Amino acid sequence: MQADEIILASHSPRRKELLEKVGIPFVVVTKPIDESFPSTLTKSEVAIHIARNKALAIKEKITAEFHGELLNKTILAADTIVVIEDKVLGKPANRTEAIQMILNLSGKMHEVITGVVLLHKDGTEQTFAEITKVYFNTISSEEASYYVDKCEPYDKAGSYAIQEWIGFIGVKAIEGDYYNVMGLPINKIYQLLCK
Repeated sequence: MQADEIILASHSPRRKELLEKVGIPFVVVTKPIDESFPSTLTKSEVAIHIARNKALAIKEKITAEFHGELLNKTILAADTIVVIEDKVLGKPANRTEAIQMILNLSGKMHEVITGVVLLHKDGTEQTFAEITKVYFNTISSEEASYYVDKCEPYDKAGSYAIQEWIGFIGVKAIEGDYYNVMGLPINKIYQLLCK
């Protein structure tokens, strides 16, 4: 079944690739937002909160800049966070922080949480958070440095992408949706969009 064209509120090449692979047509519209969040939110609520702010920012942008011509399309916004020992890891600010994040994940289990918001043309929204547990092997300082220098994961929460080198050598096991770790729980999104 074919879904209608949607608006993807993301520059992420991984999210674009996943939508393309399942045949969901989309146009990309993005706008920078403040990704801060209230400290009272649960980890799942954090991801949904940021995704909702992305969706609302895009609705505001298309209303102002596109004169409403895209307002008849569903907006898909997502935000992925990495949580280890109750601490949220965002995107690393520099090489040192990126390497340290990898070493913090070394030999442990962490959760990858993607908050998803579908903002429909009638103003209604559907939200959910997908959680995947990821178990890392022990990673040496040399391996962490090699990965960061090779792949420059500065745009990735937790400083890694499972489909890159570190995923092949570092990820021992996962519980849950693999594509969620890539940044988009595409199976559930497809089911919702094709209803």
